[in-house]
Amino acid sequence: MGGKIDMQDPISQEIIQRFKKVGVSTVFGALSALGYLPCFMRGVRAFTPGNHLVGTAKTLRFVPPRPDIAAEVGIEGLESPEYRAMASCQKGEVLVCDAMGVKYGSIGGDVKLLQLKMVGAAGVVTDGAIRDLDVVKTYGLSVFAQERTLPGGQMEGIMPYEENVTIACGGVAVRPGDLIVGDDDGVLVVARSIAMKVLEWAEDHEISEEYIKKRIQTENVSPGKYYNAETFKRLSEERRQT
Repeated sequence: MGGKIDMQDPISQEIIQRFKKVGVSTVFGALSALGYLPCFMRGVRAFTPGNHLVGTAKTLRFVPPRPDIAAEVGIEGLESPEYRAMASCQKGEVLVCDAMGVKYGSIGGDVKLLQLKMVGAAGVVTDGAIRDLDVVKTYGLSVFAQERTLPGGQMEGIMPYEENVTIACGGVAVRPGDLIVGDDDGVLVVARSIAMKVLEWAEDHEISEEYIKKRIQTENVSPGKYYNAETFKRLSEERRQT
């Protein structure tokens, strides 16, 4: 089913806050275990190091420039899809932009992305590029992109087309309302429908890891003694029973 989707049953703030307490690599493990691959955006990297991004997605899709389509969607002025997408972001949400993987294709710079600062967005993620990055980094946004750039988007072959539809970013499907999780290692997409399952798996796994790390240090042994699938499972069950 394509096109726009409803925004019923959004991920709660309580769940978002709990996701902020688990490692992004652990979330990847949960998604992998639950069969939700691909979930890791390839080629998308952190441009605001040290930030741990967790927020629900609003989306923006870019397409190659074409005059008739540009006139149809109205890419100039207040009603351009990019401004509608940014205006739809609530406080703490993340704008995810499908720039078709065009490395130097800008999805915005300091003037356009000012709107995200004004609405209180948590971040912007794209498989394209960001202009005026040094200024954009002062907006308090977590920025993840393929590259920084100088040319405007159309000069590199992309233009905004539609907002809040299912998109692809970094080779991963993203729907409005999905959870975006990222740190210096990269960005993941957690499907809204399985967010709670992912969270419970990740929280339990991290408790088990801490339990096993203590055993390793207490016994002064190689991690290989306990950090393997069979032993990890056995010790996790042991830990849950204590």
